[in-house]
Amino acid sequence: MDLDVFAAAHRPSWERLDHLVRRRRRLSGAEVDELVELYQRVSTHLSVVRSSGQDPVLVGWLSGLVARARSAVTGAHEPAWRDVTRFFVRTFPAILYRLRWWWVTASLSALAVSIGVAAWIATNPEVTSAIGPPEQIRAYVENDFANYYVEHPGASFAAQVWTNNAWVAAQALILGVFLCLPTVYVLLLNAVNLGVAGGLMFAHGKGDVFLGLIIPHGLLELTAVFVAAGVGVKLGWTLIAPGARPRLQALAEEARPAIAVALGLVVVLFVSGLIEGLVTGWVHITWLRIAIGVAAEVLFLAYVFVLGRAAHSAGETGDIDARPQTAPVVG
Repeated sequence: MDLDVFAAAHRPSWERLDHLVRRRRRLSGAEVDELVELYQRVSTHLSVVRSSGQDPVLVGWLSGLVARARSAVTGAHEPAWRDVTRFFVRTFPAILYRLRWWWVTASLSALAVSIGVAAWIATNPEVTSAIGPPEQIRAYVENDFANYYVEHPGASFAAQVWTNNAWVAAQALILGVFLCLPTVYVLLLNAVNLGVAGGLMFAHGKGDVFLGLIIPHGLLELTAVFVAAGVGVKLGWTLIAPGARPRLQALAEEARPAIAVALGLVVVLFVSGLIEGLVTGWVHITWLRIAIGVAAEVLFLAYVFVLGRAAHSAGETGDIDARPQTAPVVG
């Protein structure tokens, strides 16, 4: 075969295909049909040129043209921003609403533990004295607790608490797959630590300072941790009691939405980190910083129980739409 003659005969088709590929977002219906036809024709040309082995440069150029044409023909998809919008408007809130009883139960259980520990410490001086030396506790109550929120620049502190809280939430969520126990431990550890801090502050007449500094960021931050813990417990319980589904199938069906929750909580914790880093220690009007924290929590709950309920009622599950329907088996 004379490759030069072949190329000269078909180059107009190649250039036309290249032109259509370059303006693929503005094609008319007839041009789309032409694009598909030329893609098939030039794919055949590529096979002929490649089999001749005479011109690697031409083979490379045609290969690139065919690959771009294939992408134009088969690779159409919605813009990425639509996927992000769908995730935060439908997928994430729908999952939170569907799993609401799991994280609401985790929230109430953890708060009960925190309040119980705080009350025990605040009403029993011997317990307070057993926690640490009097001078150390006095320094914590009088200075260290409040100074924690202002000892670092606001932006860097916000990034620090965001990273720490994201790590705690990730532990609570992911470790739930080990039959719930590690998640319960993480949840109880955080609840006890909160209770100890609150008990010490109330025992020394600093309860107003404690609430004034915890509420602004703590409402949203703790809710995010409780959500992670609730979803983690759900994962573990799915392994324990999968119902009529095979155990691994049930775990996969719950793990996919759990990953979506983890991604969404990154944003929630980012907001709570901003509040902790830029509001808690730096807004000196107590009612104002509490109002900011309450507003953030109310908005989150409305996001779940209004937007999430609507998406859930519309059939949104949070699972992957294009997931395989069957698992591969041998034989």
